[in-house]
Amino acid sequence: MKYYLLGDEDAVLGFGMVGVAGRAVASAAEAAAAFDEACADSDLGILIITERVAQLIRPRVDRLVYSDDFPLLVEIPDRQGRMAGRPGIRDTVNAAIGIKLG
Repeated sequence: MKYYLLGDEDAVLGFGMVGVAGRAVASAAEAAAAFDEACADSDLGILIITERVAQLIRPRVDRLVYSDDFPLLVEIPDRQGRMAGRPGIRDTVNAAIGIKLG
């Protein structure tokens, strides 16, 4: 199982420094093509995508998140920080397990 990142150039560079491959995207068309290519990779287990890139292709991202298919999709903030209205990791985990962790 491998990881892959879709994000801005800084995110791809940073994750690349720890061995996670990725692709920098700057438009909705680039994001859609990269997303489809990543999802077609049968070895991909976890797809990491920055919130701002995910917003460019929100319907596709939501279809994957709400399905039973792989890869697992994880949205992360980019260097500009978390987008307004997006839940943090703690909120997401609390909702997933049904109890408040802290």
